[in-house]
Amino acid sequence: MKRILAFALTVLMVLILSACSAPGDSESPKSTAGDPDNKVILVVSFGTSYNDTRALTIDAIEKAIADAYPEYEVRRAFTSQIIMDKLKERDGLKINNVGEAMNQLVADGVGMLVVQPTHVMNGYELNEMKAAIEPYADNFASLVYGAPLLTSSEDYPALIKAFKTEITPELADNTALVLMGHGTKHFANATYAALDYQFKDQGMKNVFVGTVESYPNLDTILTHVKAGGYEKVILQPLMVVAGDHANNDMAGGEEDSWKTAFKSEGFEVECVVRGLGEFAAVRDMYVAHVGNAINSSAEEGEAAGE
Repeated sequence: MKRILAFALTVLMVLILSACSAPGDSESPKSTAGDPDNKVILVVSFGTSYNDTRALTIDAIEKAIADAYPEYEVRRAFTSQIIMDKLKERDGLKINNVGEAMNQLVADGVGMLVVQPTHVMNGYELNEMKAAIEPYADNFASLVYGAPLLTSSEDYPALIKAFKTEITPELADNTALVLMGHGTKHFANATYAALDYQFKDQGMKNVFVGTVESYPNLDTILTHVKAGGYEKVILQPLMVVAGDHANNDMAGGEEDSWKTAFKSEGFEVECVVRGLGEFAAVRDMYVAHVGNAINSSAEEGEAAGE
């Protein structure tokens, strides 16, 4: 009998608790989204331990974005933990990784967030960045992403125009311009071939796009440049920052550097160790990508209000 009474009391308590928590009898949970008037653009870069080139590239891109969108606060995050650790140990410079930056944004009650990567192209780095950010999405009234430098079909001619007007406005017929990209195993590596094709399609047949870690590699580019009968080669990084790859793999004096390889084939070689971020036309492309992201956020807001 005691067991029956105990069981009946347990069932009764469960029913009472269920009724107390039934939908409609309690207040809806409050939204965790931050203040929509608190707006931030988070600029995410791979990073560099070269302080001089960082000032000329990443800092310059961030400043251009801040100048274009003064109603937003611009913040920074890096994705290379090795670089962040080196900067902290060597220079006492603390830079947040993506997770740390997101935690701070949530703590500060940011409501409108635009994330602008300084990547040249889509790929694993971009996917990993988004994967680190998405768990925080519900903490913002709006979260949108700006596109990497080469994303839409309009980005390619825009970058080529930058080369024609600012980066290499004069390129002699006997000179080949060889651009060294990073390269990736991601299928987005086709970006490099597409850019090479468009250079030639727009009349710049003496521009060649290669990569350090994928295809087209150095041997492929050497073959094409030799076939063109050029006398001089200008080497320049197709990277936002002129860091280790530009200074060592491209312009270094080691036997396996691109500079040494072209010299050994009899070419006169000039190395331009400047990242793409140093050029105003390229910075303008990132500024435009931020604008596109902001506009998309506004359009989504208007659609939601209809």
